[in-house]
Amino acid sequence: MACDLWLVPLVDVLCHSPDNPFSEELAAYDKALNEAGLPPVPVFNYMPGLSGDVAPVAGFDYDALHFLRRAYLLQICGLAVSPVDELGGDYEQLLEMFESTAQESHLVWHYDHAGAYVPVDFPHPLANEELLAGGGPLGSSHGLLRELELVAPAIGIDPANPPAAPTPPDRPTKLEERVEGPVADDGPFARERHVWLGLHAAATRSLGQGSMIVFS
Repeated sequence: MACDLWLVPLVDVLCHSPDNPFSEELAAYDKALNEAGLPPVPVFNYMPGLSGDVAPVAGFDYDALHFLRRAYLLQICGLAVSPVDELGGDYEQLLEMFESTAQESHLVWHYDHAGAYVPVDFPHPLANEELLAGGGPLGSSHGLLRELELVAPAIGIDPANPPAAPTPPDRPTKLEERVEGPVADDGPFARERHVWLGLHAAATRSLGQGSMIVFS
């Protein structure tokens, strides 16, 4: 099953437009941020080179995303990060055994098919009834990037000099569709690395361009 990541530029030409398709989501995110004593989702002035166009940044399968989440939980809990061919039941056991740790993770505690990361720095994902009934916990692009950098060495990536990110999808992928995966000779953590590179590209661009990351 496929998962796409999109970058939504937080520029006034989009966010202040009466036709902004993300207006309800942004209002919910601002409410959650305000309840946590944090500033609202930033909106930037238009400048040449920016637009309100929403663009895909990465795509991967849900299973591969769970492989990376498993690696992160093992790493953060001080356990050996070993490759597996299938997730089996050990990932669910990890989620149960380390539930509080999982819910403090921007990478792990996030809906597969919905939700967002915003370029506001906060330590743990935010959640309230409105968010959980819709797109799920709200993540921080800063927090996601920190967690990606933490797990990177365990899956064979130098976070200071990562490989090039995979080419973004050229069209929205269907839910049942399989996304082109990693190259076959990319080592035992090929799936984890493939997702890591897509998420890393999204997080760094989110912070560098002032964009929101949206799952679909």
